[in-house]
Amino acid sequence: MLNRRSFVTSGALGLGVAAFPGAGWAAPGTNKKFVFIIQRGAADGLAALAPTGDPDFLRARGDFAADAVTGTKLDDMFSLHPAMTESAKLFALKQASFVHAMASSYRERSHFDAQNILESGAGRPYGRDDGWLGRLLTLLPRDDAKGLAVAPSVPLALRGPIAANSYAPSRMPDANSDLMSRLTNLYAEDAQLSALWSGAQATEAMAGAPADQALKGGAALGQMTAGLMQGPNGARVVMLETNGWDTHFQQKGRLNGALRQVDALIGSLRDSLGSEWQNTLVMVATEFGRTVAFNGTGGTDHGTASAAMLFGGALANGGNIVADWPGLKASQLYEGRDLKPTMRFEQFASDALARHYGLDPARTRASLFPDFA
Repeated sequence: MLNRRSFVTSGALGLGVAAFPGAGWAAPGTNKKFVFIIQRGAADGLAALAPTGDPDFLRARGDFAADAVTGTKLDDMFSLHPAMTESAKLFALKQASFVHAMASSYRERSHFDAQNILESGAGRPYGRDDGWLGRLLTLLPRDDAKGLAVAPSVPLALRGPIAANSYAPSRMPDANSDLMSRLTNLYAEDAQLSALWSGAQATEAMAGAPADQALKGGAALGQMTAGLMQGPNGARVVMLETNGWDTHFQQKGRLNGALRQVDALIGSLRDSLGSEWQNTLVMVATEFGRTVAFNGTGGTDHGTASAAMLFGGALANGGNIVADWPGLKASQLYEGRDLKPTMRFEQFASDALARHYGLDPARTRASLFPDFA
């Protein structure tokens, strides 16, 4: 863990992103891929990446810290939740790194406003109608500027001047081959509809059904997403949405399930991408954290700072935790109840992407988060 002095002097969140003399924009044919996984509902970073080396954490959470102390000890301060077994393996292989006590510019506790800021990268809620992933597409070579959301519609984060697509598996029974053939013939004479129909069929074929029919939940989603990223026409920038993080009551069982699913998703992405895992960066983040203390129903309420995660086969500074740790004494908490934010999501995300794509860090930050830069 970086202390306050080494954090400040490192100048770049300790993610291997410092000065890049002469660095320009990504060259054509990089084949780099990026996956952003949003944890909608405010994930408890103090449980996912528990500061078990801070005695005030154990005092504040008491019996509710039982899971934390049985997790994988990553260093003298932090332990990874025991549900995150694949993530622990990747950390040991230096293919994972974590950031703690981080937040966006938002300091209130509305899910809607916080998610809007996390996706738009604006300095205030509803301050922009495009998103930082959409702006990322404008920095990439044409072959890399292929955005896709696994969602019913394109979320705010992917909106921008370069059109992104969305894909959601149908819950309807599969149409028979005769109907599909008739529709293909029907649309063949219309240039616009024919292109859309062909594109939809190609996407459906890439997504496919899980090769292992026993795969469910996060593992199935990871395999499907990897399929959508394969080949020359595959997506290069992908956004995935996960839910179940708003743990106001009975947090232990509910959070265990949510963490297990996102861990399975990451492991499945690694396995399904094969050699392309070396070209892939995966980022996991949430809109804000949760209170340090538990409430009377065994849950936590809306907080401020939380943890974020990076994964990848060629991750810069993998196997490290970056935290300018503020402490958990009552006098050190934000508004007397929350983990105090000491790091900014905007800098974390832009620096990680600059490193991944070989872009100039300052220019990347100015493009992705102009309100922050």
